[in-house]
Amino acid sequence: MTDAVAALADRDGWRAEGFAARVHYEGAGDRYSIEFYEPSECVVYWKVRGDGDVAVPVGRNTVPDPLRARIREDLAEAGIDPEVERREL
Repeated sequence: MTDAVAALADRDGWRAEGFAARVHYEGAGDRYSIEFYEPSECVVYWKVRGDGDVAVPVGRNTVPDPLRARIREDLAEAGIDPEVERREL
């Protein structure tokens, strides 16, 4: 686990998984899994369906702005440049 991933894991709801950190959010009937990958310094959004067994990657422009703002805030608080949230894959 890297320092960046460990710092995110200290934030509310985040957990570390090797070189990545993941958090889950639910709101307005939608569920998301958000992952930060340290080696490539990128954030990937997944929309979770059904009982959680199916998740599909979704574009940032489909993710509610308040959720994206929260992710940028968590990144900044963990000492990670929040602009990585906007990085296209």
